[in-house]
Order: sequence, then structure tokens, then C-alpha cells
Amino acid sequence: MKPIEVFLAEDHELVRAGLKLLINAEADLRVVGEAADGVTACELIAQLRPQVAIIDLSMPKMSGIDLVTRLQSLPDRPRILALTANEDPGYIKLLFQLGATGYLFKRSAAEELILAIRTVARGERYLGPNLVDLLVNQLAVPASPASETLAARKERAAISTVVLSDRERDVLKLIAEGLTNKEIAARMNISIKTVETYKARGMQKLNLRGRADIVRHAVTLGWLNIP
Repeated sequence: MKPIEVFLAEDHELVRAGLKLLINAEADLRVVGEAADGVTACELIAQLRPQVAIIDLSMPKMSGIDLVTRLQSLPDRPRILALTANEDPGYIKLLFQLGATGYLFKRSAAEELILAIRTVARGERYLGPNLVDLLVNQLAVPASPASETLAARKERAAISTVVLSDRERDVLKLIAEGLTNKEIAARMNISIKTVETYKARGMQKLNLRGRADIVRHAVTLGWLNIP
């Protein structure tokens, strides 16, 4: 039987090498390509046509969110397994809406990675046990009676964005792209504490409650180039 062809989009070389060893150790799986940035990943995936693409959502040149979206236009688009440290339920929902087939935490066990690849290769959605618990817990929280409609939120977002400083906007945009505070600090050459300050100020100005709200705001304003 022909093995399932897998592509790795991960900017950390050691992580990518570890994933490759784990996957190639399985008789029914084979890594056919890899990339350290979103632009290269998009080009190679189009050429190699793997069945499954494992995508780290925090990558240079093109965000994982942007990459997931662009891959949907391929005639032979792969099943997408998003790999991230982000555990925000709203973010998980957004990735599935954009075309991801599975969602896996970077802290997951090796056995779960292999199971996830085989599951999405069959065309089935994959959510690990920890993710299911997160989503169930979110559903158990009563809805706020003062919650806004989507149209009202878009209107408020479009108006309130003018009050953001360049730094606040940059931090929120990088958060929406999936970067951690540590990664943002390194990219912007500032301290983690400063990143947290800009994040808090930006969220307060825009009345955003969490990472999922930041992502929705970024999508609404076109920061992530998502159609």
C-alpha cells in the first residue's frame, strides 16, 4: 500500500527534524517535503501535492492562518493538520472555518501526532482529548446577554482601530498570526513585558476579550490577507 505523503511546515529545524523522524518511522507514512517559512511551504505544497500538510501557525514570511487559507484554492489541496501552542477555543474554531482538518497541540504525545495524521488523511476531522475538553468547557459557559452581533462588532472594530499606536497594532497583528509573546518580543526586539503592555493596551482600546477576538478583529480589517 502506498504510504500517506506528509509535508512539514515548521520554522524550527530541530522540531521539524523530530517530526520527520517520528513520521518516517511508520510504515504507512512518509515525509515528502518540508519548509521553514509560509511562502516556501505554499509553493512546495502546490508542487508536491501531499495528502497531509502539518502546519505550524507561527512561521515567518506568511502566517499559518494565511497559508491555511491559500491552500484552499489548490486543485489538489491537502488535508491540513494545524500544529500550535495556542489553546484558545475561539482560535480553534476559526482554523476549522478557514479549512483546517485537524488541530494538534505541540505538547501532544508522539502517538497522538500519528493518529491525527491518519485520521485527517481519511478525510475526518481530528481533535485530541484535551481539545474536546476545552471546547466542552467553553460551551458550558453561559452566553452574555450583552454580547454584540457580528455586524456591530465589525463596525466597532473598524472605527476603534484608529486609536491604536503602531506598536499596539503590530503586537495584535502578530498575536493574530499565532505568535507567542516570546516570539513577538524576539521579532520586535523588545521585552516580553513590553509585548504584554502593548497587548493589554490594544485589547483595552478595542474592547477585545481574548486571542480569538484579536484574530476576528484582524480578519475583519484585512491584516491577515484572508478573503
